Amino acid sequence: MDEKIAAAIRERVGEGTLKCAVAFRIAEELGVEPLAVGQTANELQVKLSHCQLGLFGYGEPKSIVEPADPVAPELEQAIRDRLVDGRLPCAAAWEIAARLGIPKLQVSNGAEGLGVRIRTCQLGAFP
Repeated sequence: MDEKIAAAIRERVGEGTLKCAVAFRIAEELGVEPLAVGQTANELQVKLSHCQLGLFGYGEPKSIVEPADPVAPELEQAIRDRLVDGRLPCAAAWEIAARLGIPKLQVSNGAEGLGVRIRTCQLGAFP
């Protein structure tokens, strides 16, 4: 376990959880991959919360994603262009949001509206 990452997590953990945005901030500050932060949090038995895509960590219900209807054509095309085995990688969803200048949750809502699942969390929270 990387002690620098572990110390940063311990300093910022709140109510036994580490928010997604905070995990990414730690990765950026320490110059490490987000996955390393997620793995260290897991080793410390710290749960990740408040996924920036809205997929987990919001209590009940766990997800705050709501299917968009309709999905904007530009967003639909961007999602379909980035599918891997019929699913949208988390990193691709972030890239789409940045490129289109929209909130990450809006990409999740669009994917949900298209029946597309988001996979491969950059923090390792889900495969």
